[in-house]
Amino acid sequence: MLPTTSSRGRLPSRANPIFPQYLRRIIKWQQMDIEYTFWQMLHLCTSPKVVYQHTKYHKQTKNQWARDDPAFIVICILLLAVSAVAYSVAYDHSIGHTVFVVFSATCIHFLLAGAIVATFCWFVTNTYLREETSNSHVVEQRVEWLYAFDVHCNSFFPLFIVLYVIHFFVSPLLVAHGFVPLLLSNLIFMVAISYYHYLNFLGYDVLPFLEKTTFFLYPIGIVIILTPIMILSGFNPSRYMMNMYFSQLS
Repeated sequence: MLPTTSSRGRLPSRANPIFPQYLRRIIKWQQMDIEYTFWQMLHLCTSPKVVYQHTKYHKQTKNQWARDDPAFIVICILLLAVSAVAYSVAYDHSIGHTVFVVFSATCIHFLLAGAIVATFCWFVTNTYLREETSNSHVVEQRVEWLYAFDVHCNSFFPLFIVLYVIHFFVSPLLVAHGFVPLLLSNLIFMVAISYYHYLNFLGYDVLPFLEKTTFFLYPIGIVIILTPIMILSGFNPSRYMMNMYFSQLS
């Protein structure tokens, strides 16, 4: 019992050093594995289960589920900033407004919203979804908050490709009036949001100490139900989002 107790007592102290090291590497580009990050991004769009299979290998070698390399977050922020600038150049020519759009995309849509989602998932998984074990000699396992944020980042990237990149090129069609733009806009948002939640599910389903992770698939059902309702009500999410930032589309 003594070794088990001391191991549990050391868990918080093992987790804490991750953040200072993680933050230090953000400003050291040469220490980031850029090639592996782009490999992950590609496979998150084509075969996401492969990415989470490598997450298991990372756990075995580094003894933590979360990434110790911030390259994925840094590249996502840079890509979001480029996308926001592209939207601003196409639909607005104000430098001040461009700064606002870049800030909104990177700090609010990605970081703040991601932190909220990660905190919610971290709380739910650790409070309700962990398997009960009767073996007192087994070290208790918990979902790391940084891993929950990694799951959000993984899920966000394909959504970024659909709603920021592809959406940009077809936005002149999607923001037009008519049934076809309305239908296409809702379908694009449905696919992007559903895939986000599917990847969110995969991220927690890979953890062997969690059960009932199908909970993270429930939002997909809600999205599928709401999409026909929004189409019938005439709600165009593309026009709505674009009007939030570029009012001349009204």
